[in-house]
Amino acid sequence: MATAPNGTPTVVLVHGAFADSSGWNGVVERLQAAGVTVKAVPNPLRGVTEDAAYVASALKQTEGPVLAVGHSYGGAVITNAAAQVDNVVGLVYVAAFAPDEGETLLAIEGDSKDSVLTSALMQVTYPTAQGTETEFLIDPAKFHDAFAADVSKKDAAVMAATQRPVSSLAFGQPTGKPAWRTLPSWAAVPASDKAAGSDVLRSMAQRAGATITEVEGSHVIMVSQPQAVTDVIMQALDGVKR
Repeated sequence: MATAPNGTPTVVLVHGAFADSSGWNGVVERLQAAGVTVKAVPNPLRGVTEDAAYVASALKQTEGPVLAVGHSYGGAVITNAAAQVDNVVGLVYVAAFAPDEGETLLAIEGDSKDSVLTSALMQVTYPTAQGTETEFLIDPAKFHDAFAADVSKKDAAVMAATQRPVSSLAFGQPTGKPAWRTLPSWAAVPASDKAAGSDVLRSMAQRAGATITEVEGSHVIMVSQPQAVTDVIMQALDGVKR
């Protein structure tokens, strides 16, 4: 386990629903070029409680201070996970949810006028020790428009084919005490997010007291605008070192 040079926190990236860590590749390349230690933690996508516990364990086992960065549902995960450890010094929300205690993502999405995600979802099931549970995928035919409108249709088709389903528990389990109440935060808010919804992302970031950067792009700005997202992370690194 390596610590970033010159006391710079390690950046830990957490992907969101319907995705994996490869979505961070462009950001990782740029952070590494800047000499920042970075790692991407796989998000199980099995529910807020389970996923937060998994990510909290990864954060705890990262040596030195950590800047936790979450995309989409990954924002809800770091909101919960960072509250369970003592080495996270800041949070970055990239097109990400920043829920408050007791809130569910299902209720938050219900308030969005910008999101079309609900109409794009496909419902399937997976086995559990208790029987079966529901999980969701994005209809490949609707993936480009709903999730990744500013990447090429060819690239969006690859993303759709390799997407990872997310448990309904991710949308229905309530958030615990949010880490943003005690930690500084930054947010990259896409102006044209039709998945999470630009409106709810912006309002949550404002409520969290985050330093907000508006980015022209879709829900996957870490893919389409990796430099803009990297700039926000670098701004946060500078902020937590002061």
